[in-house]
Amino acid sequence: MRIVFDFGGVVFRWHPASFLARLWPHRIETLEQGAAAAATFFQNYGGDWGLFDQGLISADEVVRRIAARTGWSRGDVAAVVRAVPDELMLIPATAVLIRDLRAAGHTLHFLSNMPEPYAAHLAKAHPLGEWFESGVFSSHVKQIKPSAEMFAIAERRFGVPPQELLFLDDHPANVDAALSRDWQAFLFTDTASARRELVSRRLLSA
Repeated sequence: MRIVFDFGGVVFRWHPASFLARLWPHRIETLEQGAAAAATFFQNYGGDWGLFDQGLISADEVVRRIAARTGWSRGDVAAVVRAVPDELMLIPATAVLIRDLRAAGHTLHFLSNMPEPYAAHLAKAHPLGEWFESGVFSSHVKQIKPSAEMFAIAERRFGVPPQELLFLDDHPANVDAALSRDWQAFLFTDTASARRELVSRRLLSA
């Protein structure tokens, strides 16, 4: 079985509501306000941010567009864009899960919507080549999940039939897209529950 990991929220910390609350205490007082601001800022990873994810616009351009669209200051928006790499901290429990899956003989890949500057940061900061046989960053192929083409690119890159791929992602739309292409997939909510699911599928021992 080939196991495919999403990155943000699965391998690396990504919780936009609390992230924005920490960065913008002058603007956000509660997690509810943080969630609302994140929905406006990231547009569910479509819109301006989706273009950034696809590598179609630069960091400077996404700052300009978000500031123009929202009325938030360029300084505030730029602070968020600059801070994302530090926010993408490795989740220790997932690092252990990756180690255990590799020790069990599974081949691992990744499939991540990730703007080019952040993809470069992760590749420099972590031994991705040791953990994963191969992977696809959206900004490198100019596509994003949940598009069918993004999954088709991954299938070609990974070199096995879709039925041999098991995908872990924290967004339901991405899980549904994988299932529609005959991948195996389940929604990642936390590492402990993912481990239980992998044990139930007899991919890990209890």
